[in-house]
This record gives sequence, C-alpha cells and structure tokens, in this order.
Amino acid sequence: MPPLPRDTHRCFQAVLLLALTMLLLAGILHMDVGLFIPLLRSQAEGPPIVNVMFLKTHKTASSTVLNILFRFAETHNLSVALPAGSSFHLGYPWLFLARYVEGSEPQGPQQRFNIMGNHLRFNLPEVQKVMPNDTFYFSIIRNPVFQLESAFTYYKDSVPAFRNAESLDAFLASPWTYYNQSVGLPNAFARNNMWFDLGFDNNARANDEGYVRARLADVERQFQLVLIAEHFDESMVLLRRALRWRLDDVVTFPLNSRSVRSVAPLTAVGRERAQRWCALDWQLYQHFNRSFWVRAHAELGPRLLRAEVARLRARRRELRERCLQDGTAKNQSQIADPQLRPFQSGQADILGYNLRQGLDEQTQRMCERMVTPELQYMARLYALQFPEKQPKRLAFLE
Repeated sequence: MPPLPRDTHRCFQAVLLLALTMLLLAGILHMDVGLFIPLLRSQAEGPPIVNVMFLKTHKTASSTVLNILFRFAETHNLSVALPAGSSFHLGYPWLFLARYVEGSEPQGPQQRFNIMGNHLRFNLPEVQKVMPNDTFYFSIIRNPVFQLESAFTYYKDSVPAFRNAESLDAFLASPWTYYNQSVGLPNAFARNNMWFDLGFDNNARANDEGYVRARLADVERQFQLVLIAEHFDESMVLLRRALRWRLDDVVTFPLNSRSVRSVAPLTAVGRERAQRWCALDWQLYQHFNRSFWVRAHAELGPRLLRAEVARLRARRRELRERCLQDGTAKNQSQIADPQLRPFQSGQADILGYNLRQGLDEQTQRMCERMVTPELQYMARLYALQFPEKQPKRLAFLE
C-alpha cells in the first residue's frame, strides 16, 4: 500500500488531534462526549425568521407568548397585524376575516404584515391574505382540565353556560343542565375551546375517529410548531431554535397569570369529567404533547434540552433580579404604575409587576417591555403603527 500524500497525512493528524482534545475536555468536565454532536446540531443557521403567525389560544399562557412577539416586533421595527378600530381582538369568536386587521383594504392589493398574534378563530385562507407566503405558523395548547378551570374563573360572568353554575365541579356534574348548544358562539369557552380556536366545531362527536384524525392532520399541516403550556420553558427552547432568535428574545415573565387564591382546583372526579366533557381538546392535547417530546428529543436530545432549559431559567433569574421590585408578581392594588396594571376579568385576580427604581434608560425600556400587559402593549403598538388613527381606549385604566 503506497504511503499517504503529505496533505492527507496532515489532515488525518489534525482530525485525530481534535478528537483527542474533545475526549480530554469531556473527561475534565465530566461530560458525555455524545453531547458534542447534538450541540453542533442545535446551532441555528441563517437569519432570524421575521414573518410569524401565532394562533393565540385562550387560557394557555398565550399572553406571555404574545409579549415575546410584541417585543420582537418593536425592537426590530416590524409591522403587526393589529385589530381594526377600537377592537382588541381579530373578530373573535367569529372565524377570522382579513378585514378585521387595521390597514387591510377590502379592495385592491392586501397589505402584508410581519407579526400576527391577537386572539382570532383560525381561518387559514383569510390569514394568508395578510401574512407573507414564508410565514412561520405556531400555536400553544394546555391540558384541557386546567384550561377549562382557568376559563371558568376568567369568564364566569360572561359565558351563558357558566353563569348559573356554583362551581366548575357543579357544572361538570351535570353540564347539559347549564350548556345549551343552540346558544352557539357565546358558549365557545365552555367546551373544547382550543378545538374551537383552531377553527373546528367544538360540539363535534369526539368518538368519530376519522373526523378527529383528519382535524389533527390539518393542524400538523398548517402549523410548524405546537407548544405545550405545561412545558413552557422547553417550548421556548424549541421556538427559539425554530425561529433562530436570540436567548433574550424568548426570556419572559408570566403575564396574565392568576394569584393562587383565585385558582380553584377540580376534584379527582371533576378532572375525569372535564376530560370527557372536553374530549376533543383532550385528544388534541394528547396528540401534540406526544409529538412535542418526539420532536424535542429528535432535534436536541434530553441532555442538551435540559441544558438549554437551565440556560433559559438562569437568564430569567438574572432579569428578574435586575428588573423587578422584590422579584415577584403583585396583585393590582400593589402595582404603582397604572400602565402596568393588567385587565381584570370575572373572578380571576390577575397579577402584574412593579419595576425597580433607578434603572438606566436602556434597562428601563427593556424591562418595561417585558412586564407591559397585553392590552396596553397592543394599544402602544397601534399608536406607533397608525399615528393618524384614533388611539385605542383602555377604559379600565380611566
């Protein structure tokens, strides 16, 4: 066998030296050398994605996700598909139409926006009229037992099916006593609400396997990523990777969250009843919870996923100490700045934040964006994007 050419020999030596160095480093740091492969694989390639559509489901930590999108839009001077006129949602609970967006013209060429994330009932053909062809679509879902409990507390006074029920356990013990299917849209929050938000019939038969499979396939085809609220930090890791964004872009403080005293956990029997009552949402959740973990382990692997989650949480702790007074959420009466007081609804006690005093201008601006409640942030973006229009009125702050 003839000797190797000199250049090939040198290349072989370099590869061997690199391999030995990695093995030595792994030994010193007590790390599994297998980590290096997914670490390389996890590196984002290409510019950040700037055309993003988020289907904002209800009571699923979606307000926290929307804050991420609003911050990204503001800091990168991107356009946002905002509700037209005085509205604060995009036509919900009716199916979305492009005309619900401010700046969308019924006649002539449609204006396209970078970011879309306000509440709407999904209707892909109409969404595509206002979003670019290369838009990244994603959503978030939650265990329907906890989603329904949150909805009952938040919408107790406004949803017909909830008004006369003493508690959610009482409602679930005899749901048809309270739930009138003929009422239609006003009762959307009372049954299979995530299924409804996706544009489907929330009163469809959950035991029709063919129908359910077809609708789940629709979601898989239309959305590149479905996040899981119970695994929010892991969701942020996958989202950041998919969008090729910076770590600080996806670090958040929980928004529109309730105090412990306004959470009314269901009994064990109530939880079983909730799964049956919201059987379509339960099948949706089971399906995408499974696919979420398959994707997370395939793209990152368990070790790197844990490392990325730890990194995210460490950065959140840093920003909490830097930004927040006392480092904790406050109830409405404790929030000094009216512009940082969140909207209150039903029997829910929605928390917000006070910022530390004496922050420098740049830090103040960054921290303020992270704690600005959804309605105030939307109103601000609307004023910036449409200065010629009448500002959105926030009656609860007056």
